[in-house]
Parts: sequence; C-alpha cells; structure tokens
Amino acid sequence: MRKLALVLVALIAALHCYIAWFEIFAWTSRGPKVFDTFPPELFAQTTQLAANQGIYNAFLAAGLVWALTIKDRQWQFNVAVCFLSFVAVAGVVAAITVAVKTGLPQLVPAAIALALLVASNRSERADH
Repeated sequence: MRKLALVLVALIAALHCYIAWFEIFAWTSRGPKVFDTFPPELFAQTTQLAANQGIYNAFLAAGLVWALTIKDRQWQFNVAVCFLSFVAVAGVVAAITVAVKTGLPQLVPAAIALALLVASNRSERADH
C-alpha cells in the first residue's frame, strides 16, 4: 500500500510539473483549448497571472519530489501529507472557482494518495 501511495505521489508531482509548464510557458497557446469556456482574448491578458500560478504548482511538485527523497519514513509521511494536502485544497478551490473538471484531476489523486499514506502509516505503526 505504501509503495502504491508513493507511486501516486510521483505521478501527482509529474502532473504538477506539467501544470506549471502549461501555466508558465503554454498559457496563450494551449490555454484556449483547455479552458474552452473562457473567451480566447482572456489568455493574452492573463499571462502574468498564469505564470504566477505556475510557480506555485512548481512548488507543489518540488515538495512532492522532496518527500520522495526523504529516507526517514515518518518524515517522508509528514512532508508528503503536507504537500498532498496543499494539492487537495488547490483542487477544491479550482473546482469551486473555475470548474469541477479543473479541480478533480488535482483533488481525486491527492485524496487517494493521502488515504493510502494514512492507512499505510497506521498499519506500520500497528505492526511495531
């Protein structure tokens, strides 16, 4: 269960690397295709805002990658839970403020990874 949770953490980190790239470098070219409910002229006007959001997504990815490099299991758990919680909250906010289809790809994997990590941590503690 722990290994599956850590694989999910890695996939979520990769997702946030993609989101960061998209928001920083491809906002005006790919944004209108992804967010087709917004007027196309909006994207050129919001490039700086999107780039700022992209940096925050890069921080989320960096935190998740950092968690994967921590050898101590309890600290790895703590850092992973912290950054997965940030991702889950970002997903909830995106679902509320942008569109459900925007928030769910962040929220659902983060919630699953959190559940797996917590269950794995409890199981390891019970074994000791």
